[in-house]
Amino acid sequence: MKNFLDENFLLNTKTAQQLYHEYAKQMPIIDYHCHLPPDQIAEDKQFDNLTQIWLYGDHYKWRAMRTNGVDERYCTGDATDFEKFRKWAETVPYTLRNPLYYWTHLELQRYFDVHEILNGDSAERVYEACTAKLQTPDYSVR
Repeated sequence: MKNFLDENFLLNTKTAQQLYHEYAKQMPIIDYHCHLPPDQIAEDKQFDNLTQIWLYGDHYKWRAMRTNGVDERYCTGDATDFEKFRKWAETVPYTLRNPLYYWTHLELQRYFDVHEILNGDSAERVYEACTAKLQTPDYSVR
């Protein structure tokens, strides 16, 4: 049985695994569809918490939350950053089989070394662990 999102996620053949691990893995990712404003990337902005880097301006996550019945206050409204994150975490299980589900967990693993499934029960632990890493002066999510 394969582990969830292991190092060969979506690499179903030996050739795919070899091409990725020996050639593509270390290549830079150029994302022309990033939801972070370019000036924040250029300035190497340090974010205060995971909500700021993950939910501010991410209309895909907002749409999933709205579809899940989450009040607008938790998407673009006046809820605290943690309250917004908790509502996102509660929504994540409902995104299974949607790229958002896999992107969420891949980002947690690859950029924050968090290997826990995100949901309402894990929201606080994940938020605190990732936010702590974002507060490290030399930490960069790039």
